[in-house]
Amino acid sequence: MENSLSIPFNKPFLTNNEIEYIQQAVDNGQISGNGLFTKKCQLFFEQKWGYKKCLLTTSCTDALEMAALLLDIKPNDEIIIPSYSFVSTALAFVRQGAKIVFVDSKINHPGINEDRIEEIITPKTKAIVPVHYAGVACNMDKIMALADRYNLFVVEDAAQAIDSYYKGKPLGGIGHIGCFSFHETKNIQCGEGGMLVINDDRFIERSEIIWEKGTNRAQFFRGEINRYNWVDIGSSFLPSELNAAFLWAQLEYLENIQNKRKEIWNWYDDNVNTWLNQFHFKKPYLPKYASNNAHMYYLICDSHIERTRLIDDLKAKGILAIFHYLCLHDSPYYSKKHEKGTFPKAKLYESCLVRLPFYYELNTKDLLSAS
Repeated sequence: MENSLSIPFNKPFLTNNEIEYIQQAVDNGQISGNGLFTKKCQLFFEQKWGYKKCLLTTSCTDALEMAALLLDIKPNDEIIIPSYSFVSTALAFVRQGAKIVFVDSKINHPGINEDRIEEIITPKTKAIVPVHYAGVACNMDKIMALADRYNLFVVEDAAQAIDSYYKGKPLGGIGHIGCFSFHETKNIQCGEGGMLVINDDRFIERSEIIWEKGTNRAQFFRGEINRYNWVDIGSSFLPSELNAAFLWAQLEYLENIQNKRKEIWNWYDDNVNTWLNQFHFKKPYLPKYASNNAHMYYLICDSHIERTRLIDDLKAKGILAIFHYLCLHDSPYYSKKHEKGTFPKAKLYESCLVRLPFYYELNTKDLLSAS
C-alpha cells in the first residue's frame, strides 16, 4: 500500500520578504531592469566574494550566451565541455557556430576529468567550460594551467556553485568568466535568474554594453556620456527589478539558508546507508580542495536496474527522487555533429546517479517516517 506522505524533490524556499521588496520596487516607480535592487544584488556578490564585475541576467543560460559573445566565439571555434551537463553549457556556444568537444567525467565524481582535457586541445580550441557539478569544484589549478599554456579562455559554469570554494577561492571567480543560476531549484533563487561574473578587465566595459542590448545606456545613466547609442551586438539579458527584488530577499537570508542545507546534507551523509540499507550505492565524493555548498545530495547506484528499484521504492513511500542529466554527446541534436568517442564514466552517471529530495524545509524525520 502506497504511503500517503508526500515529499517532493524540490520546494522553493521563501523568506517572507520577497513580496515586500517586490512592492518596494513597484513603489520606486522602476520595474524594468538595472534599478535599485539589481544594483544591490550585484554589489552583494562583488563585496562578499570579491568578484570584479557582476551583472544579473534572466538565467544562467543568458549568462553563458553573454560569455560566448564576449569571447567572440566564431564558427568552427572549438569549446571543451563535459558531456555530463545541462544543455545550456553547450547551447550558448553552439548558437555562435562553435564545435563542441566533449570530455568524460571523473571516476569518482560527475565533474569533468581534467586529466583528459589536454589531449583534445587543438589550434582551433578557444575555451574550456568546466561545470562545478553539485557545487563541488573542479580542479581549477589544472584547468587554469592548461588555459595559460595554450592561451585559452575559461568560463566557469557555476550554476550550482553559489557560496562554494576551491582552495578558499570562490567558484565563479577563478576563470576569466563565471556564470551562476538562480533557478528555483538552486540554493538561492528567484524563480528564473542568473548572473555573469567578469574576472578579466578586458571584458568589463563590453559586458555592460552587451547586457544593455548593444548600447552604452549604462554609461549614460551614470552620467559618463551625454547620450547613449547602439555601439555593439547584444540582447535583452538583464532581468526586471521584480526578479532582482525577489533575489535580494533571498540573498539577505543566505547564511541561514546555507546552514540549513548543510544540516540536511550532513544528515543524508550520516544516515543514508542505514536509511536505504536494502540498496547498493556509493555516496558523493568531496575532494580535499573543494568545499561543500550543499546544493544536492546524490547517490551512485551499482546499476541502472538498482537505480530504478530505488526510485520506485521511494516513490511508493511518497518520496520523489529523480535521475539527472542525459549525456550531451548522445543527444538527438548533437550526436551526429561531434567526433565519435567513448565516455564511459559520463554514461555511468547517466544510468546510475539518483538525486534525493533536497530543499530548505525538508524534514528528515518525514523521510524516516515514510520508510
